[in-house]
Amino acid sequence: MALMITDECINCDVCEPECPNGAISQGEEIYVIDPNLCTECVGHFETSQCVDVCPVDCIPVNPDYVETREQLVQKYEQLVRAAS
Repeated sequence: MALMITDECINCDVCEPECPNGAISQGEEIYVIDPNLCTECVGHFETSQCVDVCPVDCIPVNPDYVETREQLVQKYEQLVRAAS
């Protein structure tokens, strides 16, 4: 599943540099996560790095992008191939 950033975001800037896939960017009002790039850090880390550093706990799973761990691994592999 991809993650999402809710309106509770305080724009503290700590999540963006932690994303190994470049899925997080500054939106119009708060940071946003591109669900096509988010693998919940599968393939990179054991836990979602943005969630780990978020001081206000505003990064839940995005219910509109339900993916299994296998699908996240496949997405990770595709992103790695595309970056090569």
